[in-house]
Amino acid sequence: MLAFYLHNLSPDIFRFSDNVALHWYGFAYVLGFYCCFLVMRGLARRGYGELKPDQVGDFITLVALFGVVLGGRVGYILLYNLDEYLKNPLDILKLWRGGMASHGGVLGVLLFTLWYGRKHKLSGLGLGDNLVVGVPLGLLFGRIANFINGELWGHPSAVPWAVKFPTEIHHHDFVPRAPMAFNYDALPSHSNEIIAAVKELPDGLQQLEAALPARHPSQLYEAGLEGLLLFLVMLFIRTRSKNLPNGLLSGSFFILYAIVRIIGENYRVPDATLIMGVTRGQFYSVFMILIGLSFIVFAMVSKKRQASAVN
Repeated sequence: MLAFYLHNLSPDIFRFSDNVALHWYGFAYVLGFYCCFLVMRGLARRGYGELKPDQVGDFITLVALFGVVLGGRVGYILLYNLDEYLKNPLDILKLWRGGMASHGGVLGVLLFTLWYGRKHKLSGLGLGDNLVVGVPLGLLFGRIANFINGELWGHPSAVPWAVKFPTEIHHHDFVPRAPMAFNYDALPSHSNEIIAAVKELPDGLQQLEAALPARHPSQLYEAGLEGLLLFLVMLFIRTRSKNLPNGLLSGSFFILYAIVRIIGENYRVPDATLIMGVTRGQFYSVFMILIGLSFIVFAMVSKKRQASAVN
């Protein structure tokens, strides 16, 4: 048998008390916002876009609050778990329990950026063209945090880098692949806590490993596709020319994000019911492609109009 990696990571960076801790997931958001700030400020200093370097900090702060956090939360509620939140409306405020949708965050950022541009008499799509260069870094760190948390795992697989996630024992669809002589429902919530608990039981760790299927670490696949790859592509396109029509890069981001998301979803266990035979992530990505195409068409038409006006 292959010796697959048994996930044994803690979601906490530091735990100060039973109720207070610094989590990797929250740190991923902060790091993503900071890196996006550095990218946008660097582009602004080199003359890309209309935003001045000293305006980037305020813009990123507002985007983080009203675009990413609010948009991601509202997107998760509406697109993935509306019924549960209608039953327990106060759970909407419990952000520390997770529940963010990347599609909602991306759309939230789009809407806020367009509003910000209109308010400050700047091109909203022009702002977006610089912003989408840094956004993939936030997606990269977020997916890595998903892996650390042991959530959103992939389909069963025998690839050498497959991972066994102890957190799976608390999933409603979990069926042990081998019998366990202990009540796994009573075990703690996180991988490191689960492993520490079963080590105290006779043959507990061996039974746990035998009961868990090895799975694709789909979180890391998505980190590479949505994060690192998309960042490199966006940076390459952005730095080829300072005269790209506003909206071209934003449209390209929407299309490319949707494509890599559709690819990544093939390896990931759906976290909600399917829509028309595909995962919700894939279904919603189709609309992102349409949005991206509309931006590119708008950018090209605007460029032709400007050229005609000059002539």
